[in-house]
Amino acid sequence: MRLEDDERIGGRPTERARVTRVRDGVVSERPDVLAAEEPLEIRLEGEAVAVTMRTPGHDTELAIGFLTGEAIVRPEQIANVLECRSEEGDGGVVDVKLAPGAKSSAGWQRNFYATSSCGVCGKASIDAVRVAADPLGTGPTVDRAALEAMPDALRSAQRVFERTGGLHAAGLFSSEGTALAVREDVGRHNAVDKVVGRFALDRALPLRDRALLVSGRASFEIVQKALVAGVALVAAVSAPSTLAVRLAKESGMTLVGFLRPGGFNVYSGPERIARL
Repeated sequence: MRLEDDERIGGRPTERARVTRVRDGVVSERPDVLAAEEPLEIRLEGEAVAVTMRTPGHDTELAIGFLTGEAIVRPEQIANVLECRSEEGDGGVVDVKLAPGAKSSAGWQRNFYATSSCGVCGKASIDAVRVAADPLGTGPTVDRAALEAMPDALRSAQRVFERTGGLHAAGLFSSEGTALAVREDVGRHNAVDKVVGRFALDRALPLRDRALLVSGRASFEIVQKALVAGVALVAAVSAPSTLAVRLAKESGMTLVGFLRPGGFNVYSGPERIARL
């Protein structure tokens, strides 16, 4: 497979390519659409925080959602966001500026780089999240039928996935099952950051009485980001990790896995699902 240089457009969520397609013994060459992947450097007041591989688009939301989800800044502290792309078109930078007098959380450089270099470190990370996150409320209560309908609603809103088959998605839903925001990305965590960032920009955090659905598995990081954003019900179309279940139970979150029309598994918090 080769990318067509004259069809490559930096900053777009997709790229066109020529592929060799083999189906039922028949070989053919045809155009295809690929999900784009580019690096994004997230900065805070000009200081590099992280570099993430992401699908271009909604970069400001991704940066703000990341900084909010890692409890580095609060939405009301943000004054401005600057975006730029490299001249070569192979990546971008988002620099988040704070309001006069606002300060980021102490020690984020040490805490974040330790986490990113060694992976999530079990109990220490759970303790850190518990300090950063407010207690979850009792809601939302979601009807079982509304919950089972969410995966189809999420898939129908995945416009880039329909063209590429190569993206994850995260969707925030009302307790009635209405999709309020859906974001796509090559990374599940990035998609969640984009959703949280959208509502952080609207000053709509915490996300009480809302449900979060992700298109892949439920990892510790996804549950952590949801907890910091105030989401009390997290669902995934695949399996959760052991650490995700542990954090959900300790925080009083409802965690659902293998969600699809006709069934799902509840790993914690069944009281938020009506008609079980």
